[in-house]
Amino acid sequence: MKRPVLDMAECILCEVCIDLAPHAFQINDAGFVEVLDLKDYSDDDINEAVKNCPKDCITWEESP
Repeated sequence: MKRPVLDMAECILCEVCIDLAPHAFQINDAGFVEVLDLKDYSDDDINEAVKNCPKDCITWEESP
C-alpha cells in the first residue's frame, strides 16, 4: 500500500493538502501538517493533494 509522506523541511503550511483531503491531512497540536492514519490512501482527493502541493513536499512511500 502507498502512503503519503510529508517533508516538513519543505512544507510552507499552505494547507492545500488539508483543503483537498481533510480526511487524510491535518494541522497537529505543534502547528505542523501531519498525515492521518488511514487503511487506504488511494482516493482521488489524496492524489490531488499530493499533485497540487506547491512545494512538492508530499511524496508516496510504499508501506509494508
